[in-house]
Amino acid sequence: MNPSPYKTSQTAQAFAPAVYAGLAGKSVLNTGGASGIGRAMAHGFARHGARLTLLDLDAAGLAATKAELEAAYPHIEVETVTASITDPAAVEAACADTEARFGRIDILLNNAGISMNKPSLELTPDEWRRAIDIDLSGVFYCTQAAARRMVRQGGGSIVSTASMWGLASSARRLAYCAAKAGVVSLTRSLAAEWAEHNIRVNALCPGYTSTALMESLLARKAIDGDALLARTPLRRFGTPEEMAEVALFLASDSAAFITGHALVSDGGWTADGF
Repeated sequence: MNPSPYKTSQTAQAFAPAVYAGLAGKSVLNTGGASGIGRAMAHGFARHGARLTLLDLDAAGLAATKAELEAAYPHIEVETVTASITDPAAVEAACADTEARFGRIDILLNNAGISMNKPSLELTPDEWRRAIDIDLSGVFYCTQAAARRMVRQGGGSIVSTASMWGLASSARRLAYCAAKAGVVSLTRSLAAEWAEHNIRVNALCPGYTSTALMESLLARKAIDGDALLARTPLRRFGTPEEMAEVALFLASDSAAFITGHALVSDGGWTADGF
């Protein structure tokens, strides 16, 4: 595939991964780990010596990511689970398997999700339910199942990938905006409720990021890449690796006093009211 012409319209500062405390040896359950931001997070946590369980519906993508990780990090412990986060029984089974294999779940990364760009008057009930089921309810099922184990073990960290559209709004994205705003609200509510159990709950709110999903939307002209770049103060899209870096920080001991926070990484989009 040819490189996207939309990835950047100006030279970005070279990305320099950092090292974060307290991630080595941690058991990480990563949903949506087969591609995009979830895949980049898998590489980031593997780099820190974490033990990984990757959950996704894309079996081929899971196998490819697992192979990449094992080639790059020969001593890594990584398992895959092919399942949907909209199935509470499958989510519970994945959490039980992760706990049985690694003894605990230290970190949950909620990455699985879909886009939904459509005029609201044309949005069907099935499309609405699908967006809410995957982008919000699935996050709740995973979060609840993992947190039950975190309570027993004395703590943990949960990072959910929301969106800048969870804090702002956009025409023709009603279902997506509603679901992602729900993830932000879920994050804040559970952070307050579960602090007594030493469970931190935070959200990552990416702006437009160069993933395969983004490339598909651009190719189908579902979104206008030139207009998006013109609207973004940094005049480029983010990268999955930059988003993964935020999750590494939020999950690590470096962020030990941060909970209930929605950290925006959007190139300045939500800062610019015009």
